[in-house]
Amino acid sequence: MGRHFALKRDDLIFAFRLLGKMRDPKTKFNERKFAEKGRDYLYNYAEQNAGPLNPGRRMFLKGVLIGIGALAVASAVPVVSYLNQPPVYLKNFPWIIIVDSDGNPVEASKLPVNDPSILLFQYPMEGDITFLLNLGDSNDSPIAIPPTQVVIPEDGSTYTFPGGVGPNKSIVAYSAICQHLGCQPPEIHFYPPKYLAPGGQVPNFLPTVAYQAAVSAGASSVIHCDCHGSTYDPTKGAAVLTGPTLRPLPYVELYWDSNTDYLYAVGMNLKAPVIMGQPSDLASFAYLSSFNPQTGCPKMLLSKGQTPTQCYSRLNNEGDTFNS
Repeated sequence: MGRHFALKRDDLIFAFRLLGKMRDPKTKFNERKFAEKGRDYLYNYAEQNAGPLNPGRRMFLKGVLIGIGALAVASAVPVVSYLNQPPVYLKNFPWIIIVDSDGNPVEASKLPVNDPSILLFQYPMEGDITFLLNLGDSNDSPIAIPPTQVVIPEDGSTYTFPGGVGPNKSIVAYSAICQHLGCQPPEIHFYPPKYLAPGGQVPNFLPTVAYQAAVSAGASSVIHCDCHGSTYDPTKGAAVLTGPTLRPLPYVELYWDSNTDYLYAVGMNLKAPVIMGQPSDLASFAYLSSFNPQTGCPKMLLSKGQTPTQCYSRLNNEGDTFNS
């Protein structure tokens, strides 16, 4: 029986990001070094430019880009051809309603406060994974997140984060792809206030420098990347608390319809840094499966109880990293 090449969504996203780096003049793949050093050069290059290589990603590279047998490579040819296509571009940010696993619109008032579970939806395109957070205080009561100016340490420029939405103005959405080297959940995740309480015991690795930076900045919670230590403040537009990242997490602008309690993803700030690994926030390897390219998914407001048939993004629960 032949071996079958199985492509996972995360592998596809990783490969697309890697190929983008290989084409980028600033990080261009050195074919001469690859010819000299072979597989080791590829692995080191991928880890430095596209994120850490877990065993699954290492096997993926081995199968797709190097080969684990004629049948596997032959079955991967269409995948490689697909990945080498130029990015797909949106003309404008679509208006996308966020739905649950059953396709029903998510109600803002029912989102758990300070939930350490990784809640992700994709926006504006396939693979652009985004945290959905309902932020609260140490008693798990929702807190209003005000507008704020966010500094980009890379160049000193600023942009405006509009603040939270929902009945308590506590709901925010940020890219779940670390701006340093593109690490993704569960490597990057949300630490609620209870894990930052003085004298508390943090169940997952949180460096002292990250904890002290959060305390100094008055951050009640953080988004922290375990790969290399980048830390962000979700209450202040995902501003950088600790490096090595020099860019805040891009945010997704949300709209809350108070008549239905539904949440919509409606845009991103073009003055903010782009999603890690993308040429722009309006480019990726594929449209959302629900995207209507004829209409472009313009502004819409669904009635209570109405189930969308297009222009939606599904909210997935990737689990609680503190209990895994």
